[in-house]
Amino acid sequence: MFVVQVYIRVKADCIPAFLEASRENARHSIEEPGIERFELLQSMAEPSDFVLTEIYRSAADQARHKATAHFNQWHTQVEPMMAGPRSAVTYTHVFPQNQGQSGRQ
Repeated sequence: MFVVQVYIRVKADCIPAFLEASRENARHSIEEPGIERFELLQSMAEPSDFVLTEIYRSAADQARHKATAHFNQWHTQVEPMMAGPRSAVTYTHVFPQNQGQSGRQ
């Protein structure tokens, strides 16, 4: 599994529009065959801070996601709403086991 967390700070007056655009992107993203999970999180302490948690079967699946029309539409829509550049951290999935693998040793 290939996991990406994207950190985004949105201009306060753009939060409703950002949420609408991001929910639409997420609805389409979870239908992609290489995506296991696609989550949008909003900070309770700082409502302008968001995290996208994207879990792919492989790095190639993330590359395919970035080539989709819905990703490109989302990116174009939300870029002017951001209070600064977004950042991302990639991870390797460790636990729980991938589907089809036993957790027993």
